[in-house]
Amino acid sequence: MSSTSPLTSELGGAGPLETPELSVVLPCLDEAATIGVCIEQVRKTLLANNISGEIIVADNGSSDNSREIAEALGATVVAVESRGYGSALMGGIAAARGKYIVMGDADGSYDFSHTPLFVDKLRSGYALVMGNRFQGGIRPGAMPPLHRYLGNPMLTAIGRLFFRANCHDFYCGLRGFTRTAYENMSLRTTGMEFASEMVVKAALFNMPVCEVPTTLSPDGRVGRSHLRTWHDGFRGLRFLLLYSPRWLFLYPGLSLIIVGIATATWLLPGPRRVGHSVLDIHTLLYGVVAILAGSQAVIFAFFTKVFGITEGLLPEDPRLTRAFRVFNLEKGLLAGGALLTAGVCIAVYSFYLWNRAGFGPMNPVVLVRLVAAVIVSVTVGVEIILSSFFLSILGIARK
Repeated sequence: MSSTSPLTSELGGAGPLETPELSVVLPCLDEAATIGVCIEQVRKTLLANNISGEIIVADNGSSDNSREIAEALGATVVAVESRGYGSALMGGIAAARGKYIVMGDADGSYDFSHTPLFVDKLRSGYALVMGNRFQGGIRPGAMPPLHRYLGNPMLTAIGRLFFRANCHDFYCGLRGFTRTAYENMSLRTTGMEFASEMVVKAALFNMPVCEVPTTLSPDGRVGRSHLRTWHDGFRGLRFLLLYSPRWLFLYPGLSLIIVGIATATWLLPGPRRVGHSVLDIHTLLYGVVAILAGSQAVIFAFFTKVFGITEGLLPEDPRLTRAFRVFNLEKGLLAGGALLTAGVCIAVYSFYLWNRAGFGPMNPVVLVRLVAAVIVSVTVGVEIILSSFFLSILGIARK
């Protein structure tokens, strides 16, 4: 449900049947104290810069008179029933008609007079233009110290590391993008993760991204902020990890495998002395645990990556496609079968040694080394066989 108005005609002459150049989308939830100021600022800015545009207010279930204020000022109001920051924006963007879209919070914290900066960059070919509050200036009291000096910089640094994103302020709520870029991103998250997902998808799809300085002022909201520091901060971190199987699973898994193999190889021939300490089968078993845990993590990395691509959450990865051409189901079964066979052979050999001992007590130092090799070979071999089948199933769905 939405209510339209003649405001677009006033903003640069775009009539109801004409396509405005710009749509400004304002997510709204009980913003009666500030929504009017934001709409007026957007309207005056577009008129002063001769930008053909429209103003969309995505109302996410306000219980005050935010909607009535927006309608009275000539904005197009879209009622979005599904709750959440991302849901509100997706509903508003779906109703927008502009070639370019600028989104910004309706709490009075952002300066919409900076809108032409975003439009200029979009006109020059950028797919996503991010506001940078740290470059433009953060007014006293506008951002809690925990957000300013820890949360935002830390999560932004993680995002830049994981995705090589050209962005120094991941969570700036004032940003612009082209309609084509937005459609190609196929954003899915309905909560605060929506802001991160947009930057991550732009980086993953190699879209041209730039920043413009913008300011942040204390919001004029009556009542507490919609942002929950620790809850939303953890959700942001979780999202970045889930969208990067390399950092969540692959790199930790490979590290464990390397450490485990090095430890096991070093200790398999016999105990080793390090200074005054002697490392023996107990340390060897820790190495076995590292190998098994690491192999699980690496396999999960492939599962997550393939599933993400299949579901449209992640873009196609040419490296993964090439890898599947080399390591197909048959080769996976051969590799897993070889490890499983090696483990069975070692187990048979250990049984032979036990037989030579008359099935009586054996030297545990020798026996544990053999059993450790059996555990690693059999377990990893079975994992590779089962994973090969499962990845083939995911591959069928992907095609």
